[in-house]
Amino acid sequence: MAASAGFAGPKLENLRLREFSPSPAACSPSRSFAPLKRVGRGRRNGGGLGGGVRCEVTTAKQDPQLMMELSGVSALEQLKASALDRYTKERSSIVVIGLSVHTTPVDMREKLAIPEAEWPRAIEELCRLNHIEEAAVLSTCNRTEIYVVALSQHRGVKEVTEWMSKTSGIPVSELCQHRFLLYNNDAARHLFEVSAGLDSLVLGEGQILAQVKQVVKVGQGVVGFGRSISGLFKHAISVGKRVRTETHIASGAISVSSAAVELALMKIPESSHATARMLVVGAGKMGKLVIKHLVAKGCTKMVVVNRSEERVAAIAEELRGVEITYKPLTEMLSCAVEADVIFTSTASEAPLFLKEHVQNLPPVGQEVGGLRLFIDISVPRNVSPCAADVRGSKVYNVDDLKEVVAANKEDRLHKAMEAQTIVAEETKQFEAWRDSLETVPTIKKLRAYAERIRIAELEKCLSKLGDDVPKKTKRAVDDLSRSIVNKLLHGPMQHLRCDGDDGRTLSETLENMHALNRIFSLDTDITQMEQKIKAKIEQSQK
Repeated sequence: MAASAGFAGPKLENLRLREFSPSPAACSPSRSFAPLKRVGRGRRNGGGLGGGVRCEVTTAKQDPQLMMELSGVSALEQLKASALDRYTKERSSIVVIGLSVHTTPVDMREKLAIPEAEWPRAIEELCRLNHIEEAAVLSTCNRTEIYVVALSQHRGVKEVTEWMSKTSGIPVSELCQHRFLLYNNDAARHLFEVSAGLDSLVLGEGQILAQVKQVVKVGQGVVGFGRSISGLFKHAISVGKRVRTETHIASGAISVSSAAVELALMKIPESSHATARMLVVGAGKMGKLVIKHLVAKGCTKMVVVNRSEERVAAIAEELRGVEITYKPLTEMLSCAVEADVIFTSTASEAPLFLKEHVQNLPPVGQEVGGLRLFIDISVPRNVSPCAADVRGSKVYNVDDLKEVVAANKEDRLHKAMEAQTIVAEETKQFEAWRDSLETVPTIKKLRAYAERIRIAELEKCLSKLGDDVPKKTKRAVDDLSRSIVNKLLHGPMQHLRCDGDDGRTLSETLENMHALNRIFSLDTDITQMEQKIKAKIEQSQK
């Protein structure tokens, strides 16, 4: 699915007074209203904002002075001055807006799926939204999750949800019924669980870690895949590796591909496991894994249908001793006639097997259970849902893999508990790292403040010395002033740097930051946010 290239939310410069005068109606995520004071943490619910919510509204109509001020100033000044737009003084939030196999049916996930080739474009579009600074897309057969750094939680969620609606064609109201929203630490913890395989249908499966790595690989060099989001995903990769190394949760675990093989073998008599005629349609990553898992289960003969022969030949070379017969895609239906079990795993956006195709296939023997099995692990689906109505055939898709998951889940629960301990520890470390970033603007501001004083005093000194001062003397005085400033700043700078590993040290660092902001009137946080909003306005005017 190609993301829409032209979508962008309403521009900040077009803000009107009505946006600062919300109706007293219920606070709905789909309406414009005064910012809310949120209490509690985000939850994976049916689209709510998460946590307790209460409204504190002061309308412009109730404050004539505010009305007068808003009507005569620019959009940026309105944002700075209005008591309703308190988000200008808030820290940016990491937010995940997600729809996964746990909450969303496969037909909706098909529409939401974003091909990997479209991820950079999607990131750029998301970052053109008024309240989004950074973004990343994690789109697999089991989930579509949008991670953003938002200037305002409510506005950011609203804009991203509308963007998802526009690109997928799914109404916002329907998305809100199935989406989940998580913020900051909860969002980080969720991604760490995803990377560790703890949120997968198959607990501990390893394929998702490779997909998280791919997000970082694709995001490199893309405007909008910024420091916070990049840091989050890189940390998630480390967490995924650590969980698998320390808990061995992946040992014996099955991926979606191996779950598909296990499901097929559960549905046919054990006596026919070695003799059932297997057909694999698609020799990409998923298809290759299906083939490998079939071989691991004792299957030594199969037919593989693919667009090109090269991939199939490479797999056959890797799996010597296994009889792998290549057939082109044009012979798929004739191959299906002689197959008992058919696995489909192609990137086709249209079904390969329609109802009429399945109806024309001859029945299979009772030795394999009398049913031709279609195991469709593609999203979008390769087998039309209508094919499930054909007598003598049984169609399974990725949602049906839950049956296999249930059979394997108990063995992994203990390791998952160990993994959760690691995830909790890593979430705290990420929080500390992100908190430590707060001091960076203060460091820059303090150094710039000191540099302005140094240059001003240096110019005064040199003007008193006259025009005939040798260059060597000027250079010596300049070096002296730099040295004095650097030595004076050394202590404060040391107390503003923190590696984030020690909670006590981090707390002290943040206290020092706030103290320096007050002492030197640096006003870092507010200025930073104002700069971000101004940049958004300038960007929207281009």
